[in-house]
Amino acid sequence: MTTTEDLIAVADAHSAHTYHPLPVVIATADGAWMTDVEGRRYLDLLAGYSALNFGHRNRRLLDAARAQMERVTLTSRAFHHDRFGAFCEQLAALCGMEAVLPMNTGAEAVETAVKTARKWGYRVKGVPREMAKIVVAENNFHGRTTTIISFSTDPGSRADFGPYTPGFEIVPYGDLTAMRSALTENTVAVLLEPVQGEAGVVVPPAGYLPAVRELTRERNVLFIADEIQSGLGRTGRTFACEHEGVVPDMYVLGKALGGGILPVSAVVSSREVLGVFRPGEHGSTFGGNPLACAVALEVIAMLRTGEYQARAAELGEHLHRELGRLTGTGRVREVRGRGLWAGVDVDPALGSGRELSRRLMDRGVLVKDTHGSTLRIAPPLVIDEEDLDWGLAQLRAVLGA
Repeated sequence: MTTTEDLIAVADAHSAHTYHPLPVVIATADGAWMTDVEGRRYLDLLAGYSALNFGHRNRRLLDAARAQMERVTLTSRAFHHDRFGAFCEQLAALCGMEAVLPMNTGAEAVETAVKTARKWGYRVKGVPREMAKIVVAENNFHGRTTTIISFSTDPGSRADFGPYTPGFEIVPYGDLTAMRSALTENTVAVLLEPVQGEAGVVVPPAGYLPAVRELTRERNVLFIADEIQSGLGRTGRTFACEHEGVVPDMYVLGKALGGGILPVSAVVSSREVLGVFRPGEHGSTFGGNPLACAVALEVIAMLRTGEYQARAAELGEHLHRELGRLTGTGRVREVRGRGLWAGVDVDPALGSGRELSRRLMDRGVLVKDTHGSTLRIAPPLVIDEEDLDWGLAQLRAVLGA
């Protein structure tokens, strides 16, 4: 049998080292559990950064994918196919919007949102050519393309990749005064994560998102919500913006939209905003392909019932209650998050986030660190409460709490 060490050695020898994964090699998975090549089982408390909201190998999604694979998987957008219209109609309805522009990865969707906002600014708002500005937040994470890293504040994402794309202004997340000062007559959009995931599951101050929504409406600026990680049930609502009654001008979606089976992303907005595009100005060979549409249609159907959002809300309350008890031990400095999603700031004296993740792996639990000693917890929404409690017990043991 090929061992974990053998397989990691082959990967290290023949792949670019853009990631530093934990030393585990997964062979199979089901629901909230994964099994490595040597038969060890692990509880997945990351869920593919929310791409696996519905769990590994969800039967409804696999059945939808298999049925479509027997019919047609790709046409390119040179031709119509019979799943495309329904996908766009039903996703727009789920979002309370009018139009959809499908892509593949989350980063592609963010790039599409940037292009859309700029074109809208020139065609509709009347901003002078080449003067459009988009306001973003510090510690954002929207992807790693050249344009997107141009407005990142993470040195690891930016270093040695310049020159950078102009046209962005960065303000502190949650600072309404700074946001108000940043908006000018040439501002075409504000791009925000309703919850900053990569930053450590940071929730903005109460009232911030509604205030930004009102400010952008007053200044004729598009409010773009990047709900790639936070959307589609993760926070206990279909979209994280709903927690504060906010409806943006544009949603950017991805990850869970593909059900953990294939990359599916989309920009969803009004007909006025997405109507600025003409044939040939933007597109993707695979964006909106038949297989992607079939899987995403099943995702949309699953979300329409509200059961996954309700489960995330219920288990999320339990998760945060249990994690909150750790803050009283002195070993956890802060717990943040919303729904079935949490950032846990551990006392650095107990080890780095990487070290703590490794210790949890040794106990059969998989999480991901970020920014020093912060652990991110985001299990599939289908996780059993007993399994979640077992995973939290392993965290308490690792922390010595």
